Amino acid sequence: MRNYTNDNTARRYIADVSMFGTAIIYLRNPYIMGWWSAAFPGFGHIMLGKFHRGYLLIIWEIIINLKANINLAMIHSFHGNIEVAKDILDTRWLLIYIPVYIFSVWDSYRSTIDLNRIYILADHEDHRFNTFSMGAAGMNYLDKRNPVLAFVWSVFMPGLGHLYNHKTISAFFIIICSVVFFYFSHALEAASLLFLGKIDEATAVLDPEWFMFLPSVFGFAIYDSYINAVENNNLYDREQRKYLRENYQSSQFQVLKGQKVK
Repeated sequence: MRNYTNDNTARRYIADVSMFGTAIIYLRNPYIMGWWSAAFPGFGHIMLGKFHRGYLLIIWEIIINLKANINLAMIHSFHGNIEVAKDILDTRWLLIYIPVYIFSVWDSYRSTIDLNRIYILADHEDHRFNTFSMGAAGMNYLDKRNPVLAFVWSVFMPGLGHLYNHKTISAFFIIICSVVFFYFSHALEAASLLFLGKIDEATAVLDPEWFMFLPSVFGFAIYDSYINAVENNNLYDREQRKYLRENYQSSQFQVLKGQKVK
């Protein structure tokens, strides 16, 4: 493959391959992006490639959630202790949590619609994008990845699937968050006790407030790494078709009207 650089000769690009990852624009469902932001503020923005905004919202969610005792209140409400849940909520923090939470859902939904429109325009323009990047910080190139492997590695440890997809910055951030959640929730310690049959000790050592973060992180890491691998493969096929068509397809080749090209 040739090394094309995004030289700003086009208004929009479908993708960009850099040393830190491959950024791709493709059609997304705004409701799914909004749902992920509702599950954990910031996740929807990371999936859209708005990393700085996403990381900021994730850090905000962790700090304010713990200060407002939101996870603890949710645990008590699951057990039917509604009055206890209301008593432990700290409204000083809760009232600043709510508008940011709503903003996260709304902004990811709005951004998805905007990016879908940009994708349609960029797809119509069909400008070249770079497929290989190399520098002192490392290298990255456009190739095919196995979505199942991305899924499996994310099951073992959130962030490894992103690392497999060469999403290095997101992988680093997700792994750090996962380590923090595992450490403060004592989840691995509880799992070890559970394997030994010490159910009561495992329950006692587990910190449910921190443990509540883990299901969302696992779900997001698995879903996002799998989708990234699929779209990365679609991008590879698109670029390969364009390269072969421009360099090897005969100029006399014509597609008959009504004939489909596979």
